[in-house]
Amino acid sequence: MVITRPKLAVFASGTGTNLAALIQATQTGEVPAEIVRVVVDRRHTGAQQLAETAGIPVLRINYKDYATRELAEDAMLTVLASDGVVGILLAGYMRILTPKLVNAFHQRIINIHPALLPSFPGNSAIADAWQAGVKVTGVTIHYVDDGVDSGEIIAQEAVKLTATDDLAQLTTKIHAVEHTLYPATVAMLIKKGVFVK
Repeated sequence: MVITRPKLAVFASGTGTNLAALIQATQTGEVPAEIVRVVVDRRHTGAQQLAETAGIPVLRINYKDYATRELAEDAMLTVLASDGVVGILLAGYMRILTPKLVNAFHQRIINIHPALLPSFPGNSAIADAWQAGVKVTGVTIHYVDDGVDSGEIIAQEAVKLTATDDLAQLTTKIHAVEHTLYPATVAMLIKKGVFVK
């Protein structure tokens, strides 16, 4: 059975610009889902503030409070199960998930990456692409697996660099694509019935 408005969690570590785009898309109906939980791993993030402003409950996990990453994720899994979460959207979450969490949400964890994978994996993709002098980079939406930015690609959109683009201009271009591609891709996945438990 396809859930028409699946309950999703968004994991974020930073300013939350992709979270903001996802919240707006759920509010306008572009993404027919409900964000029922935001998970952060740092204090006082923009993502946490955005969630609180939108009335979305926040779970802050301090990994240092747990002996292992698996134990930290056990705490997450308990809350996510209580919330009825059927899918996870990573939006600038700067942690590698353990196989335990990945398997608990097999093919229902989605990540956004600011490059055309498999080129420029990792957390400095925009700067790496700019420094490499490529003419085209872009944004990738992919399933999360046990590797780093190695899951099956769902969607990609190219971003062209001009000779005059500096790193800040490229970053702005990438973010603009992210903020439209991520909601559109999540909406497509919901329509395809990906987020079922």
